[in-house]
Amino acid sequence: MLIIVGAVIVMASTLGGFIIAGGNPVVLLHVSEFVVILGVAAGVLVIASPGHVIKEIIHKIKDALGGKSAGQKEFSDVLKLLYEIFMVGRRNGLIALEEHVMDPKKSPIFQRYASILGHHERLEFICNGLKPVIDGKIKPDQLEELMDSELKTKTESAHHPIHILHLVGDSLPGIGIVAAVLGIINTMNAIADGPEKVGEKVAAALTGTLLGIFVAYGFVNPLANRIEFNNQNDEQFLKCIKQAIAGFAKGLAPLTAIEVARRSLDHAVQPGSAELEAALKALPGK
Repeated sequence: MLIIVGAVIVMASTLGGFIIAGGNPVVLLHVSEFVVILGVAAGVLVIASPGHVIKEIIHKIKDALGGKSAGQKEFSDVLKLLYEIFMVGRRNGLIALEEHVMDPKKSPIFQRYASILGHHERLEFICNGLKPVIDGKIKPDQLEELMDSELKTKTESAHHPIHILHLVGDSLPGIGIVAAVLGIINTMNAIADGPEKVGEKVAAALTGTLLGIFVAYGFVNPLANRIEFNNQNDEQFLKCIKQAIAGFAKGLAPLTAIEVARRSLDHAVQPGSAELEAALKALPGK
């Protein structure tokens, strides 16, 4: 929602200022300039990106426009989920976790947390982290290193769409110049048509330069930055999971492991200590 609000502000400020200065917005509507600039920008994106990155860009843009980033509720849910899992392991032995981890969609614990069960990446990271704990085949320090390695790979992969969007954003002013040069070429061919026709074509050429800069700094680069913030939010979510599982694997009590993970969170998404403890004590089977 905030992205849409920001886009409206950008458009309203630009067109509003132009109108206040006596400009007519209609003179900015040159379809040929839009075709050149947006078409070349799309081509740059396709040339620079493997197919899976293009799909990821679309996915990330949808998430950004929909405001899909984990908030305090989602972080509270994952901490409660992990606490329930840890308590089962502590009471019934680690082997009791197998039925929950191997098929989480049938687990009564996971089913209580739709924000985790419906998010493939988070669910997979939790299960991948817990499986070595159940097997007991690696030491706790090795488990933390393994989860760090997986997290690093996910972080690098998530940055690819940002890199491509910044490339497109940085290219747009230059693409605008290309559109302007094409417009000037057309202008030179229209000199014999009189000053009015020449003026119209020069205006179209200048609109191309304006459009390239406007789309780059008003939309594409800010959108890339928003996606980067969302990625940081996702990374923090996975780090929270890693902290809790690694702590439990090292022998920390379930409540202590959860508290360590909670303290690792940014204050904007961090559940309150007393509030979370009360929620944990109110869980079924506690």
